[in-house]
Amino acid sequence: MKSIDKIELQHLKFSDYKTLQELMIKCYPGVVDPAWTKDQIKKLTTIFPEGQVVIKVDGEMVACALAIIIDYQLFEDKHTYLDITANDTFKTHNPEGDTMYGLDMMVHPDYRGLRLGRRLYDYRKELCEEMNLKSIVFGGRLPNFHKFDELTAKQYIEKVKNKELHDPVLNFQLSNDFHVKRVVKNYLPEDDASESYAALLEWSNIYYQKPQKKYKPQKSVVRLGLVQWGMRPYAGWDDLTEQIEYFVDAVSGYRADLLLFPEYVNAPLMAEYNDLSEPDAIRELAGYTERLRDTFAEFAISYNTNIITGSMPEFKDDELKNIGYLCKRNGEVERYEKIHVTPDEVKVWGMSGGTQIKTFDTDAGKIGILICYDIEFPELSRLLANEGMDILFVPFLTDTQNGYSRVRNCAIARAIENECYVAIAGSVGNLPKVHNMDISFAQSVVFTPCDFSFPTNGIKAEATPNTEMILIVDVDLDLLKELHEQGSVRTMKDRRTDLYDVVAIKKP
Repeated sequence: MKSIDKIELQHLKFSDYKTLQELMIKCYPGVVDPAWTKDQIKKLTTIFPEGQVVIKVDGEMVACALAIIIDYQLFEDKHTYLDITANDTFKTHNPEGDTMYGLDMMVHPDYRGLRLGRRLYDYRKELCEEMNLKSIVFGGRLPNFHKFDELTAKQYIEKVKNKELHDPVLNFQLSNDFHVKRVVKNYLPEDDASESYAALLEWSNIYYQKPQKKYKPQKSVVRLGLVQWGMRPYAGWDDLTEQIEYFVDAVSGYRADLLLFPEYVNAPLMAEYNDLSEPDAIRELAGYTERLRDTFAEFAISYNTNIITGSMPEFKDDELKNIGYLCKRNGEVERYEKIHVTPDEVKVWGMSGGTQIKTFDTDAGKIGILICYDIEFPELSRLLANEGMDILFVPFLTDTQNGYSRVRNCAIARAIENECYVAIAGSVGNLPKVHNMDISFAQSVVFTPCDFSFPTNGIKAEATPNTEMILIVDVDLDLLKELHEQGSVRTMKDRRTDLYDVVAIKKP
């Protein structure tokens, strides 16, 4: 597959009809005239625009999902597709209903390794929660059922659920937390491969409450995943990236929006160059940086989470820097730099500080990223807060508890000063064959401002010290908005900018 620059999830527009028609022909090559009609797509995009979504890769439509809302109590579990859609007129759509009903989902065959179907399901689940709908329901095809004449549909589904048989559609639905409500006969009479059977599948919204809440288009609660990375010998590139992917996979399973790795996450690869001088060894390590960036970018797309890669050395134009990347789940990649390198980084490696100070817009709020030592300089986080930062991420690497305490205590102060969340993630363990990177101490934490809506000690959650693990934390951005306007103290509003201010110097 060619390299990907950008993945976007968008609402389907009626003007996209011709492209959608071409996509359906690619997705359903064995079906005669598979395209939805213009009138049907116009109706769907009019009555429920939020429910019709597509994924575009570098501008090309490669996946689509269509849905309506129904009042489920008006239908029996043994309904057919035409019952639900009122013979494809969609007169059954009811904005006041309690159930999202999936009509179709398709992914271009050339793009089926990117977990785009999972991304579409995640969107549906979030929309279901935000609209306070009871569940998502749809009829799932059984495309391999025709191969087993000796089995009933019920027996076939049980064997698929027990991993005795593989069905590409049903296995995928089950892996996305759907369960089988019942077997439906004559669901789609023209579906010969399924012998007109379907598995009626359901995903239940555990947050559903009565009365129905109004749809909230703006995401408020953001889920963070922090990786407390284990520094230890790895067999090489494949071994290291396999462990990185393990953590990405684990955190994405909790539907995290933002995932943070620590500073110098690829340091174990420097063991191969331990016979060299320390400056030469880290420059050899810098040779892996672009490759690791691309690997993280692939993981962000495949696992549908925004990844803050921690940091890694970069050697370019005879200048060594400590940099990292924000790899977004839409395919975009942005770069950040360590502004203040430590005296040890200068003395041992000959490293230079960066010049880029900026915030980043994500689908889970505006964020800032400061690498380790940078958190000890309050001017940097104030500049980011002035740009509207909601969450500050700090990948760090500290060898002693003294160094860790500096990072931790400064992070607490930054959360209070700037009325934001601060997430710090570091490494633990030892690297016996890497000079200047021998030991690590860390306790990853998410800090909050200290006011009535937050924990009294300003600690939302913290990991076990010096243990390799992940930390999953939910933070509510709406609480920050309330704090800015109605907090017991309002540090951002009460600044005496008539007497002092913090400004960035624009470099030529």
